[in-house]
Amino acid sequence: MSNVTNDKSALDGMYWGEKPTTPESEGNGALTQSDFFALLTQQLAYQDPTKPVENDQMIAQMTNFTMADGISQMNTNFKDFATSMNSSQALQASSLVGQYVLVKSDDLVFDGKNDVVASANFPENATNVKVSIKNESGVVVRSVTIDKADAGRLQLPWDGTTDTQAVNEDGTPKVDDKGIPVMELAKAGVYTISVEASIAGKNEAITTSVYAPVTSITLGNGTTQGLLLNVYGQGQKKLSDIEEIAT
Repeated sequence: MSNVTNDKSALDGMYWGEKPTTPESEGNGALTQSDFFALLTQQLAYQDPTKPVENDQMIAQMTNFTMADGISQMNTNFKDFATSMNSSQALQASSLVGQYVLVKSDDLVFDGKNDVVASANFPENATNVKVSIKNESGVVVRSVTIDKADAGRLQLPWDGTTDTQAVNEDGTPKVDDKGIPVMELAKAGVYTISVEASIAGKNEAITTSVYAPVTSITLGNGTTQGLLLNVYGQGQKKLSDIEEIAT
């Protein structure tokens, strides 16, 4: 027997015909149904004729191949379903543009003339309710006290008036025709609202929400954020963040 003198390994010289090549993998290297059946065919071709594969083993392998193909098709169907759901959500969200929605927040964006409306959900027996509105410097510009609030959601509108009485050009306090003091109007800007109430003898902070218009929507671009609503003065919100749609 002669020695192998070229660069090939000793195994290369054992092939009678052309050395088989490994096909280039496609995709991410995952096995497909065709690959499973190719493996099964090779198994049958090279099995020991005196000890063939048992029927139950054959059925089990066929079942596994069928399950693998079914899972693959299910994944494809779920992708199509997710695409359809995204389109449906985009259509639903587009109808909200221009509508006022209620989102959990303590920021009030006052434009200098139009009322802004906050909301708080009170438990039972809420008394001595204190509503405070602060400017960007943290100074209280408006405060209101309510003796008792009914259980449930209560709207808290603010027309922009402050606790400071306006003055005339001569420096005297300003009043209307009925002698009622005229209060100064707050400047346009972002304000913060806070609500506290006495519940069972303890002062507790009450979570607030704010009504604000939807200015536009941002469609999902493959990120985990998905579809987002751009709410005026409140940033981007998910559809699930919307507590109420004003009509």
